[in-house]
Amino acid sequence: MINLNDAQAFLRDIIKEAGALTLQYRENIKTLRVEQKGTDKDLVTEADQAVESMLRQRILERYPDHAILGEEEGESGAHACRWIIDPIDGTISYLHGQYQYSVSIALEVNGHLELAAVLAPALDDLYTARRGQGAFLNGVQMRVSNTTVLGDGVLSTGFACIRAGLSETNLPLFCSMMPRIRDIRRGGSAALDLCMVASGQLDGYWEKHINLYDIAAGMLILKEAGGRVSDYRGGDDFLPQEILGTNGLIHRECMDVIKSFIKTET
Repeated sequence: MINLNDAQAFLRDIIKEAGALTLQYRENIKTLRVEQKGTDKDLVTEADQAVESMLRQRILERYPDHAILGEEEGESGAHACRWIIDPIDGTISYLHGQYQYSVSIALEVNGHLELAAVLAPALDDLYTARRGQGAFLNGVQMRVSNTTVLGDGVLSTGFACIRAGLSETNLPLFCSMMPRIRDIRRGGSAALDLCMVASGQLDGYWEKHINLYDIAAGMLILKEAGGRVSDYRGGDDFLPQEILGTNGLIHRECMDVIKSFIKTET
């Protein structure tokens, strides 16, 4: 159906091209056209749209029958091979000239994530994975941290729920989790957060109201680095409600905090 060796090389080429395009737009960041996507906190820029348009064009030139799911243009096509794209994950960080944004691309074949790449263009960090073959940062194989106690952990989270204007938010759980861990980091890119767990820079990440294009590539990369991804109760049926990704060693403790919190709230 598809030669994964060829697709892997192609993926590396197009994500690097996409990253270069984000940096090009970043040179004139103060004059970028910005629009709202439903709420005044959920934004899209002309850079998001241009990057996704370019990626769709490159993919369809190479694989004209493949399906594509992208954040900005939605889903197109019907095929066993589906490319899942977030052109700029962390648009707010990007708009403010910060480094913690990424381009995220995954290839799904027959419902299985087979290839993944997440590029942090401003940091020149490329995270990649292929199912069953490990995860890599700039070509060097990586593994999750060996942190075994939640109290020693550095975790990350996000607040897409607030940007979406939902009444149920991540804030109460954040207040419950924060005293139980060593520290928190807040970068703004779910894809990059998952990759940082994969590389041992973080020990875990959780978020509510997340989309497949936000996390598809990061999920495969984290799993291939030895980590674990689940919903808040340890299952697989979590989109778009919630995600918990850890080094695996503190996963149960994270779920215990979350379950205890949920129990007291219901």
